[in-house]
Amino acid sequence: MTADATKRYYTTGAKNLENLSPDTWILDQALLDRPGNQEIQLALKYDYQSNLLLYPKWQAYLRQYQPPTLVVWGKNDRGFLVEGAYAYKRDLQNLEFHLFDTGHFALEEDGKAICASLSQTILLNFSCRGCNPSLSNQ
Repeated sequence: MTADATKRYYTTGAKNLENLSPDTWILDQALLDRPGNQEIQLALKYDYQSNLLLYPKWQAYLRQYQPPTLVVWGKNDRGFLVEGAYAYKRDLQNLEFHLFDTGHFALEEDGKAICASLSQTILLNFSCRGCNPSLSNQ
């Protein structure tokens, strides 16, 4: 939980480090440095194994109910590997899938494109009267 480790989490896999604001990892580190937080973070990391045990249930839900889903992923993420993104393709038919040439914090570099993908997915899959003038008569 060092400042260098936090910075590496933001910068590893990023395509253009000049696009990243140091404010992001500096502010995160300030929060991570609060008293007692290191123990909380370690407990969360340890508990992640309970998520793995639930994967079969989540995958069954996705296969059965086929919710409209948007997957945006940094293909260079070392925390959530790109294979995890592709796993959604096995279970979902109504899937909008985008890989970005970046790391874990994809929004830091590709925020505009991700927001456009999110907006498009919402407009295509959900009633959104009032948020788009072209839908106001529907």
